[in-house]
Amino acid sequence: MSTALRTRRQRRLIALPLCLALIGGGIYAAASYLEQSQILVLERCTAAAGDETFNLAPDQAANAALIAGISLQRGLPARAASIALATAIQESKLRNLDYGDKAGPDSRGLFQQRPSQGWGTEAEVMDPVYAANRFFTELQKVDGYEQMSVTEAAQRVQRSAYPEAYADHEAEGKAFASALTGHSPAALTCVLKRATAAGDPATVAAQLESSYPALETVAGDGSVAVAAAGPTGWAVAQWAVATADELQIESVDYAGLGWTRQDGGWQPTGRNTPNVQITLADRP
Repeated sequence: MSTALRTRRQRRLIALPLCLALIGGGIYAAASYLEQSQILVLERCTAAAGDETFNLAPDQAANAALIAGISLQRGLPARAASIALATAIQESKLRNLDYGDKAGPDSRGLFQQRPSQGWGTEAEVMDPVYAANRFFTELQKVDGYEQMSVTEAAQRVQRSAYPEAYADHEAEGKAFASALTGHSPAALTCVLKRATAAGDPATVAAQLESSYPALETVAGDGSVAVAAAGPTGWAVAQWAVATADELQIESVDYAGLGWTRQDGGWQPTGRNTPNVQITLADRP
């Protein structure tokens, strides 16, 4: 073998690991950049009402969607959902708390209902579906609650030591209630990090059943189609956006508009889908 040939081969042997290192370094740099960009994402769900906007964390928005959905299931006006959401924001910040405070040490759940005051067992009031239904049952016993201020209506139900505090959340409760009951189309958006797991259509359908038991759903391969139209369609579409973080939902299409996890807002799609189309993440 000539000296020149040996030199060329040696150069190739040196160059190959160098190329592989550069490629590996590029992949690592790209992955690091993507990971860093995810860290910088401030996750939030926003409801718009006129010129005002209000933000909730994704887990809070999911609980708000459940409460609003149950109000629709019971055939209640949007005002009932506004009162319930303002109450839950004040009582628990829309989180299913397993503790109370000095005024009510046995208070539990989204509405801080007290087993010692006849609201149910601890296990029952810690169940968000039970807690929301129980709140609405008591609210419906209040004559003329639809015309009352949030403070007055909520206090009739809750009998709080700080009744005036409910008024602080009236506008926020109304904004989320209007979106999540379908009265304000495309008014709720969520900015989220990328999905952490593949979504499960059966889980989405089961969760939807908790709030909308009468709707026909078809769970497919990585998607769920919901037969809903008009305000109900928008209620379901925005329910899906509000629960996207929890349920690993990638996109929602309805009535010519689409929300995607990547964009975070509603955009025209050119597809006038008659049903609500929910697409799930197929992998993290």
